[in-house]
Formats: sequence, structure tokens, C-alpha cells
Amino acid sequence: MLIPFSVKNCFQLLCNHKVPAAGFKNTTKGGLILQSISNDVYQNLAVEDWIHDHVNLEGKPILFFWKNSPCVVIGRHQNPWQECNLNLLRKEGIKLARRRSGGGTVYHDMGNINLTFFTTKKKYDRMENLKLIVRALNAVQPKLDVQVTKRFDLLLDGQFKISGTASKIGRTTAYHHCTLLCSTDGTSLSSSLKSPYQGIRSNATTSIPSLVKNLLEKDPTLTCEVLMNAIATEYAAFHQIENHINLINPTDETLFPGINSKAKELQTWEWIYGKTPKFSINTTLNVLHEQSHLEIKVFIDIKNGRIEICNIEAPDHWLPLEICDKLNSSFIGSKFCPTETIMLTNILLRTSPENQELHSKWNILCEKIKGIM
Repeated sequence: MLIPFSVKNCFQLLCNHKVPAAGFKNTTKGGLILQSISNDVYQNLAVEDWIHDHVNLEGKPILFFWKNSPCVVIGRHQNPWQECNLNLLRKEGIKLARRRSGGGTVYHDMGNINLTFFTTKKKYDRMENLKLIVRALNAVQPKLDVQVTKRFDLLLDGQFKISGTASKIGRTTAYHHCTLLCSTDGTSLSSSLKSPYQGIRSNATTSIPSLVKNLLEKDPTLTCEVLMNAIATEYAAFHQIENHINLINPTDETLFPGINSKAKELQTWEWIYGKTPKFSINTTLNVLHEQSHLEIKVFIDIKNGRIEICNIEAPDHWLPLEICDKLNSSFIGSKFCPTETIMLTNILLRTSPENQELHSKWNILCEKIKGIM
């Protein structure tokens, strides 16, 4: 259902906004500038979904600012095993999210600004939005050399990527969102987006690596707050609306009815991993045995995040064929994830003969398999 801006239980109930209610009411006549008070990636992505699904944007565009605590966000048609270091993310407590738009994988933290431009489908124009950001940057620092590329990225000094773009186009509405690197942790960005997994074959959309740079490295006055205010000012002038940034709580059901169910869906394993396009892994694992290395061949087909075909081949003198076959058959239909592998391993160990050496080898093999998940 499309909700017009005049409905009282919708945007006129925005809490904690930076301007008086009367000013806010005037703002809604021609557009709106929002900023999330949450740093949770799932909640902020849910805001995008909610506005896209419920708001009538005819003549009332919206600019939405949001920042997240450390996370990696993959595109709708991407493979997380190809795009990032999942083991590192789990270890460091970095969240993984799959957005509903296409495009490549990005790293977010509190030094990165996310901007979402909501319009009708007819008014959708990525180039216009990016040029607006460039104007805002130049208004703050005229000496900045920032250009829009044909891929709709923003380049600093002709070589450093400071912004990447993605979008979703619906039947009547659309949104274009982009990042803006201000003071992001470059080490964490680099390590998080470096996949260690070998032998993946997939038709999923792949990201294109780029040299990146923070705007704060160019000019220490270019803080997130300064940049957001500058972009808001430029956006307000361009759309001829009052320059008010309205703070919103993405968990407020009185403001966004049903939004928490959207956020919960975005956190599910079925969405984050289960929506991965079908792929296969064909690799070799090395295991130390009596001062030498043994090769274990692994071939796995994964569909909807679950193992469809599993063929693990270990040297027969190291692990009997019937044990490998038992392991292969137990994996079929299970989630391609370490947690499920641990659970299956424990079940198999409890139901297999009491043989300490055999159990030790089985554990070693399962640890290796977990490493490629």
C-alpha cells in the first residue's frame, strides 16, 4: 500500500527530528531528508525496503542518510564465499548482509556514509544524484578533484574510489544508494573483502577490486557530519525544499508498520546465504600425516546454500572409503556452514565405532572442510 506523506501515522510522527514539527510539515510538501539513529545494517536496509514498498514518491523524493557498525554488504546476486573472508568476519564479529539491490560488495563502518536517493521510476537518475554529491563536496572543499565514472563510481584524483553505486528499480518506484568513504578503517576493509576460498565456480555477480581512499586523508576537515550537512544542503537547494535532516528510529512500528519483520528477514540464514546463486567448489585439502602431506580432494555442489552433491576423497590408507562415503551422504541436504558441519560431525562420531585414531582423523578432516565454509 502506498502511504501519502500527509498520513499522520506515517512520516509526520517522526521522532527526534532536528527541526520543529511545523518546519518538518512544510518539508514534506516537496521532499524529505532522513537520517537513521541506528547503526544496525539490517534495520537500515529494512528502512529502504519499507520506503520502497509503501511510500508514494510522486513529487516527493527522499534522501536517506545511514551509517553502520562494521559489516560487509553483498549485492542481491552475489556469492559471499567469493566476495569476503567469512571466517574473519565470524571471528571479528563483523556482520554480513545481503541487500535487495544488485552491484558489488562493500565494507561499512562508522567512517562510511551511506546515501539512498528515493524517487519514482520516471525520475530515477543516478548521474544526477552523483553530480549533486560532487557539487556538495566542492562546496566544502573547492580543490577536491572528484569525478563520476561511467560505472557510476566517484573517483578522487582520478584513481581512488570513494564511492560505489547500486540500485533497485521497482514497478513505480526506485532507489539509488551509494557509499562515501570518509574515515573508514582501511585495514579492516581490505582484509574483510579478501576471499581466501579456492576452487569456487559460480555465475554470481563478482565485484571489481579498486584502489580506495578516505576523504579525511585528503582534508582532515571532511568529517562525516560535515559531508552529510553539505549534501543535505545541496539536495534541499536542488529539490527546492527546506534544509531539515529528520532523525528516524528504524525500529519504530508506529512510524514504519511491519518494519521489524523486514529487518528479521534480512538477518536470516535463508536470505543471506540461501539466496546465493548455485555454485560448486573443487579444491584440494592438505593434511599432515607421518611427516608428509596427504591430499584430500573435495567436490561440492551448493544450491540455495545447501549441499546438493558432496564427494570427499581421502587416501584409503588414511581414512577408510566407507567412512568417507558416510561423511559424503550425511552432508547432502545440509547447510553449507561450519555450525551444521560441527553438528553432523558430532552425530557421526557418536554413532561410529570407538576408535580414537579414526575419530582423530575424522575431526581433522571436518576441521579442514569447515575452513572452506
